[in-house]
Amino acid sequence: MKYSFLDDTLLSRLGSLPLEARVPMMGNVVGKHSSLHRGSSVEFAEYRNYVPGDDTRRLDWKAFARSDRYYIKEFEADTNLRAYFIIDASGSMNFASTGEPKIQIARRIAATLAYLLVNQGDAAGLSICTDKLHLEVPASRRPAHLERFFSSLNQVEPAGKTGLLKAIHEVAEKISQRAWVVILSDFFTDVSELGDALQHLRYRKHDIAVFHLMDPLELDFKFDRPRRFVDMEDGTVLISEPNLIAQEYHAAMNEFLTSVRDLSHDASADYRLVRTDAELEPLLRDFLTARLPKSKG
Repeated sequence: MKYSFLDDTLLSRLGSLPLEARVPMMGNVVGKHSSLHRGSSVEFAEYRNYVPGDDTRRLDWKAFARSDRYYIKEFEADTNLRAYFIIDASGSMNFASTGEPKIQIARRIAATLAYLLVNQGDAAGLSICTDKLHLEVPASRRPAHLERFFSSLNQVEPAGKTGLLKAIHEVAEKISQRAWVVILSDFFTDVSELGDALQHLRYRKHDIAVFHLMDPLELDFKFDRPRRFVDMEDGTVLISEPNLIAQEYHAAMNEFLTSVRDLSHDASADYRLVRTDAELEPLLRDFLTARLPKSKG
């Protein structure tokens, strides 16, 4: 199936750039994880639910006999890097003044990075949240797994209030070993509590990346006449003369952007502000290049 958020040309152009972890991951040397197995560790790490496409030889039949459910054994040497994409699917992510809505840009970024990860032998998982964490795709490095990842992305329909902060805390608790956690959101949430959520991930020693998605109209606030503003999450309506509130709006927006950026940096997260009208290739190329190990000498 062909998905609207997949760009074959973009994947081809970025394919030569490895996606590197910035912190040591389970089973890899710092900054290097192109090999599927590094060292001789085959120590048991965890169980996870069986998903279609998994190698049935890895099923634990004793666990099935006890629980009547299928579980796959995971080992520390199975993969060098596990990535988990957390996508905010609240109502505001469906906003678009021109072009594509924020949720589509989130799909494009997540799908592109997931493809690059699996293509280099690493694992990608997906968590989608509206008012709660309502859809999860476990991390896997099997190429066949990408179809489930893309299909789940394709089914996302933004609606309601955001449950992003709760979802971040839940993901931080569920991931049992170090991982790369990628958050894609407009962060229209309680910013005062965002720092705690990001620090939870940092405490668990995860490598964090934050893509802050904003529509150009939200950033620039360019209007030429009175407008009726509708909150896309709770339906609140406000009728206002933009020229009268523009200065106050820009001050509040700058404070908001600065807060999200600073809280991300405080948690050692890789922060990127993404305008939805910007070209993705330069953004992702810069993102991937910045993560490469610095050459010595």
